[in-house]
Amino acid sequence: MISDSTDYILLTGSANPKLARSIAKVLKKPLSEPISTFADGEIRVKGIPVLRNKHVFVIQPTAPPVNNSIMELIFMIDAAKRSSAGEITAIIPYFGYSRQDRKEGPRVPISASVVSKIIENAGADRIFSLDIHTEQAEGFVSIPWDNLYGSYSLLPAIRSEHLTNLVIASPDKGGVPRATGYGRILGADGIAIVYKERDVNMKNISKILTMIGDVKNKNVLLVDDMIDTAGTIVNAANFLKEKGAKSIKAAATHGLFSADAIQKINESCIEEIIVTDSVMQRDEIIKNKKITIVSAAPLLAEAIKRISIGKSLGTGLIL
Repeated sequence: MISDSTDYILLTGSANPKLARSIAKVLKKPLSEPISTFADGEIRVKGIPVLRNKHVFVIQPTAPPVNNSIMELIFMIDAAKRSSAGEITAIIPYFGYSRQDRKEGPRVPISASVVSKIIENAGADRIFSLDIHTEQAEGFVSIPWDNLYGSYSLLPAIRSEHLTNLVIASPDKGGVPRATGYGRILGADGIAIVYKERDVNMKNISKILTMIGDVKNKNVLLVDDMIDTAGTIVNAANFLKEKGAKSIKAAATHGLFSADAIQKINESCIEEIIVTDSVMQRDEIIKNKKITIVSAAPLLAEAIKRISIGKSLGTGLIL
């Protein structure tokens, strides 16, 4: 039994300590950063405060380097479990392996399921994520899994730009519900869907086939859950420009910006990309004039506060 609903502990690893510190600052709570490494690279967890009967929130996006981040998360959860924590919630703003959520061919693992079960078996009582790639992943475990949309953090920044004559576009058919949601909230003139075909045998390779919707002379906002190598978002933007779009901006919860993503973005017709700080960004990303980073810390802090007192996450969040 947890001794006090407000008496919770915050832990974080090395994946995104800046975000964790921002969350702790909003909550006015201390933050424990117990991760270090041995000379051979082994992860060490040491220096955690007393956790007995307390609710422990482990803040750790499983961001690149993904495998290291996962292991840090697992070890912190295990340390909390062995320290008699009353409850353990894994706060995972970005969930690595989330795209490997189905058996897309013969003799392949469902990696998102494997990672989720490892987190559960390590001792987590709850998982919390921000814009998980596919919501059915919540069914991979038997513990509660809460998921909030990154739009809660992105929409204030988008609204501040006072976009008019607006069409919301999805870079693929899977993002239609997301685009529809943005369109409804922003009062857009319409929705556009770019249809792509992905080769499952090729990493990060997709080919645009056609689109649904009218973007001629419109200001277009492309929305997605993540930008990795930026191939999908840039190809979609260029295609929309060919179809007559007046201007193109983009918004995504997770900005991974892997490989040559920045070069693609800089050379593209995209005027601005808005992302959250769910992933710790490199200096070249922070300084890039085309990229705007907004903090998800207030949203995540509110989620932690509500979870700690048993309040619903689904009502009363202001967009």
